[in-house]
Amino acid sequence: MASDSWFIIIFSLVIFNYLFSTVLNFINSRNWKPDIPSNMKDFYDENKYQKARDYGKEKERISFIGSTISLLLMLLMLSFNGFGILNDFSTDFSESVYVQTGIFFLILFVASDLISLPFSWYNTFVIEEKYGFNKTTYKTFFIDKVKGYLLTVIIGGGILFGIMYIVDSLTSGFWIWLWLALTSLMILINMFYADVIVPIFNKLTPLEDGALRTKIESYSKKVGYELKNIFIIDGSKRSTKANAFFSGLGPRKTIALYDTLVEKHTDEELVAVLAHEVGHFKKKHVITSLILTILQLGLMTWLFELCLKQNEISQSLGADEMAFHLGIVAFGVLYSPIGTLLSLFMNVLSRKNEFEADAYAKNTANAGDLALALKKLSVDSLSNLYPHPLYVFFHYSHPPLLKRLDRLNPS
Repeated sequence: MASDSWFIIIFSLVIFNYLFSTVLNFINSRNWKPDIPSNMKDFYDENKYQKARDYGKEKERISFIGSTISLLLMLLMLSFNGFGILNDFSTDFSESVYVQTGIFFLILFVASDLISLPFSWYNTFVIEEKYGFNKTTYKTFFIDKVKGYLLTVIIGGGILFGIMYIVDSLTSGFWIWLWLALTSLMILINMFYADVIVPIFNKLTPLEDGALRTKIESYSKKVGYELKNIFIIDGSKRSTKANAFFSGLGPRKTIALYDTLVEKHTDEELVAVLAHEVGHFKKKHVITSLILTILQLGLMTWLFELCLKQNEISQSLGADEMAFHLGIVAFGVLYSPIGTLLSLFMNVLSRKNEFEADAYAKNTANAGDLALALKKLSVDSLSNLYPHPLYVFFHYSHPPLLKRLDRLNPS
């Protein structure tokens, strides 16, 4: 039967994805070299370097346990018709297909989150605490969970029901309208992320007048990059790790600097980091990536329609007839090889863009300041200085630190 063939394909892909990811993680975690690179010896002593290696191994160990448990549960669900049983329960619960789908995914979401909760807690309050990163309180952890649930129900549920409405309204060719809707939503989120989503979890404070703001505005004016929205985000509320993010399009462009980043870096280093991000805009990387992402969405929605039209795919997961929610579950697995290839292409392009943005910063700011900032960020987060080339090829959107430093050629 065709449904049996689809079941074998889905079952095999689940196992392959796990093995592929596990092998890559394994060879990457074993690729640490004992020697500290010469250009990093001012930042690492033997003890701290060993600490970085231990941190990476502990993170990898807990990730392996979590992914293995997830694999076993997924195989059990497939082998013992778990999705079919959940589908029958949802169908009996209500005659409305919207309610059925909502109940189906709500149960899956809650179950998945409960399974991952111990690992999330252990990562935060054991590993991150052990290595001096954690600043999250139990209260913040709990409130974040509640907010995450609410956002999932409101935004995730809204998107899900919107997709169902489009699919239900059109017998064929719905992928085009779905593509347009998801593209519009993606652009809106990109534009208003800092205004709407971030404040739910963090406090954004406009950067006060002072030396740093003056230097940032001076640089922006020099290179012809208009930037009015500069914020400080209270990243120290959860972690000591430093970070920054840039979002928005056109006049909505926003830069948010974590307070931990401002605390650990000089003004000149922060300007160099900004120069790198400006390089992405000047080199048209942002618009190019946006266009490519939109094209990927088009491919995904087209394949999604093809998937939903194959009743055997839903039947392979235990349905008597085509079920929208089972079609989504199956599509998530069946799309994974294509998603991996597209992600691989985007990562190759992204690493190339990062080198170009570094070169722009080198020419318009100061290469030494950018190199110093990159070194500090790497050391402060205890990141792997020797990622395996194969792992980098598949997973890294940024070039490894040592390669970036070689291109910058700092003294």
